[in-house]
Parts: sequence; structure tokens; C-alpha cells
Amino acid sequence: MSRRVQEAAEVDLFEYQGKQFFAGYGMPVSPGEIAFTVDEAVAAAERLGIPVMVKAQVHAGGRGKAGGVKFAATIDEVRTHASAILGLDIKGHVVGRVWIEEASDIAEEYYASFTLDRSAKKHLGMLSVEGGVEIETVAEENPDAIAKVWIDPVDGLAEPECRDWVAAAGLPDAAVDGTVNILLKLYTAYVEGDADMVEINPLILTPEGQVHVLDAKVTLDGNSVFRHEDYAAFDETQSRDERETAAHRIGLQYVGLDGSVGVIANGAGLAMSTVDVISQVGGAAANFLDIGGGADVDTMAGALEVINNDPAVRSIFINIFGGITRGEVVANGIVEALERVVINSPIVIRLDGTNAGDGRLILEPHFSDSLQMASTMLEAAERAVELAATGGTGV
Repeated sequence: MSRRVQEAAEVDLFEYQGKQFFAGYGMPVSPGEIAFTVDEAVAAAERLGIPVMVKAQVHAGGRGKAGGVKFAATIDEVRTHASAILGLDIKGHVVGRVWIEEASDIAEEYYASFTLDRSAKKHLGMLSVEGGVEIETVAEENPDAIAKVWIDPVDGLAEPECRDWVAAAGLPDAAVDGTVNILLKLYTAYVEGDADMVEINPLILTPEGQVHVLDAKVTLDGNSVFRHEDYAAFDETQSRDERETAAHRIGLQYVGLDGSVGVIANGAGLAMSTVDVISQVGGAAANFLDIGGGADVDTMAGALEVINNDPAVRSIFINIFGGITRGEVVANGIVEALERVVINSPIVIRLDGTNAGDGRLILEPHFSDSLQMASTMLEAAERAVELAATGGTGV
């Protein structure tokens, strides 16, 4: 399964958003301001007071190595660094905003995170005295430096267990109380905030003995947005290509891929399976598109229009299994949608489930070389891949 599809429901936060998220759960973070222009960066530094850090905000790691994180001891240096960082390309992400943050003195750097260990069916916490380094590098070069704890979601993380965990990581006495306090709050943020992953790297100990959040990486579960009204602002800052932007604008769950077979399915699981089966028969999906329980004319027309506007698409596979959604409703939606949208690629439909027979009867008068029906998902995938390879006329 494509990693892009797995990430379809994830919401990645910029560092500054992650810090705002952490601050909402009582964790200590440095004061800072977001800036979209050089002048805004300078004004922010003047308000915060020199020295400051000028930090690129992108959904990618390796900012420091790419020149996206700079220390500024003067206002002139803020201007210089902001000018160089804004517009910088970091792993394919162009920097459009910088975080201006009060600089911090650092005595030691640590690493802390929570995520889900699916195989263990528990939450996994990781803590290391080797902060400021990518955890994958630590795991490869010095795995003993990572202390892990598996947490039963029913029991949660208690303070005694947390203290044992910190002791196992070998943090100095001066950092123990502050780290325990932050880890307990970090776990609360992870669970109550419906996060897939929360990471602090580095978590620092200052020369004064304070433990402090210096960086933040947060991935939220996009399926939980209905429980968090404020997450809408996070969703608006997601990195999307033109296809994904158009689909998101009309409320479709869409992820652009690199193949030539357009996919429309009802349900995330079915859409993922459709992407997989296309790959299994030698093709490649152009997208993941889940129309959910809505297969009415507006939803279907919107889905077809988004896929039709992708020049890489050579065929379209509509894969519907009717449950609550009835087959005749799906069929009528497809027929009416085709009257609204001029399709450039041949379509293969697999329709099964509730009232599927009625749906097929509605579609039958419209069948042609450009609108075909297959009885199974495998047969439909094979036909769609064949059509993508050979081309076809529009509907």
C-alpha cells in the first residue's frame, strides 16, 4: 500500500503549530511569532528581543542541514537569514513562513515521543539522552540509548511508571522532575488531542536547570477533526498538490498518486484495496479517492471532475460496494454525473452489494467501449489497467 495513501487521514503540523498545541496542555515552550515576509520577521524580532532563532516552517525534516534554521544576534542578521530562508527549497517544500523565536541557552538535549505500536496494540513512548539527532540514527548507531515504554491505553501513563522510564533513559537528576512533568503532559496531549504521533527533539535542559520544549513535531488523526473545532486551522495549512486542493475544496477524501488509473470508491478500506489490486494486476493508481457513503450525483460529478482534470489519468475505475448506499442510487448518480462532466477516459464500473442488480439495469443502456461493467473487483482492475495501457475514447 502506498505510504501516501496511509497518510491520507493525517494532519501534519508546522513546528510553531505543534508548540501552540503543546502549550495548550501546559508544556513550557519559547515565545515566538510567525512571519511570512522579511519585514514581518524583523518586526517580530524587535518585539521579542535579540537574540532570536529564525526557523523555516515546512512539513519536512532536515531543516538545519538545509540552512533553514539560523541564530540571529542582531536585527541585521534576522533580515539576512529571513531573506535567505524564505523561498528556500527543503526536500521539495518551498519555505513560505518562518518562526521567529527567543533563543535558548542549552546545557543538554534529549529526545521524547509517543506513537502507536500497532503490533503490540499499545502506545509506545521513546526517550533518549541523545537529543537533537534523528531517532532513526540513534536507533541504528546506539539503540541502547533509547528507553522505551509500552502503555496500555486503558491504564494510561502513571507518574511512578514515568519516573522509572526516565531513570531507565539515564537522564541526570537535575532533569528528572521537569522531564517527568513534561512527559505526563505530552502523553495527555497525545491521547486527548487525538494525535498519531507527538515528538520533542530536542527537549532541553537549560543551564538554570529548567526542562523546556525546543522543537515540536505533531501528526494529528484527521478523522478526529469533528471532535476538535480548532483543528480546521491546522488542516488549511496542509501541503497539497493542485489535484488534492481541488478535491479538498469540495469535501472529497483524495490523495494524488503517480499512476494512470483513476480510482473512485466508497469507503477508505475499499479505496485502499482498489489501489492495491490495481498494482497487483500490473497497473498503478493515479489517486486514492473515497466518496464515503455519498454516491449521489453531486458527489459523483465532483469526483469524476477531479479525476478527469488529471492529465495522467488514462482510465477510471469506479468501485462501489453498496451497504447503506443502494445500488440504484449509485447508478443514477453515475448516469447524471456523466451528463454534467465530459469524460476524457474510459470508465470501468464494479457495482456490488445492496440493490446492485437494480443499479446494473439502470447503467446497462449506457454501456459502450467507454463505459463498461465488470462483475468482480479483480476483473474490473484488469480491464481498467488494460484500457490505461491502450488508451480509449471519451464517454
